[in-house]
Amino acid sequence: MIEGPLLVGEAVSAGWPIEAQFVAPGVAPVTGAGVTVHELARVVVKRAANTETTTGLFAVVAIPTSDPAVLERAGLVVVADRVSDPGNLGTILRSAEAAGAGAMVVTPGTADVYNPKVVRASAGAVFHIPVVPAGLGEVRRSGLRVIGTSSHRGTPHTATDWTGRVAIVAGGEAGGLEDDAPVDEWVRIEHHGRAESLNVAMALTVLCFEAARHRR
Repeated sequence: MIEGPLLVGEAVSAGWPIEAQFVAPGVAPVTGAGVTVHELARVVVKRAANTETTTGLFAVVAIPTSDPAVLERAGLVVVADRVSDPGNLGTILRSAEAAGAGAMVVTPGTADVYNPKVVRASAGAVFHIPVVPAGLGEVRRSGLRVIGTSSHRGTPHTATDWTGRVAIVAGGEAGGLEDDAPVDEWVRIEHHGRAESLNVAMALTVLCFEAARHRR
């Protein structure tokens, strides 16, 4: 279930099947969905809401089946490896879609990509970029050059070759990628100040747009 006209509208524009819409009294449904609209009592609206201040608009959306073959066609792929924070995962989805990535991979141990907090943080990007559950081994077998991110090792991101078919991998918030992760090369973002590393969503945003800049 998704909430709010922005997310429902994004799902409709992306062609996701909307099974039903539910609205609070006086709230208009999103047009173009072509489904039955049900009016909810106000007490039900409060119980259904995932946000403190609800818009009073909800929709049930059918999740499409993921297509692993998309990895064999995509030129730029972003991989979230055991990223556990829903806000971070949603931001990564938003940045990956905005940078033109062809797919997003979530490995086992990563937050549920359809968690309401992830969907909200993605600002609807989750409806516009294919999401594939897979391990790093599967990503490599698809023919992508796998670039792992690190806070302390590898080529500076501004000196990295981002051409060809590339997968950018970032590890979870606690420890990042394992040192023996099955990657082809490592990249780091050089930075100053006291922080040991950037937030995972911030780091992937920087790398996504650096890769996009090189690939234009």
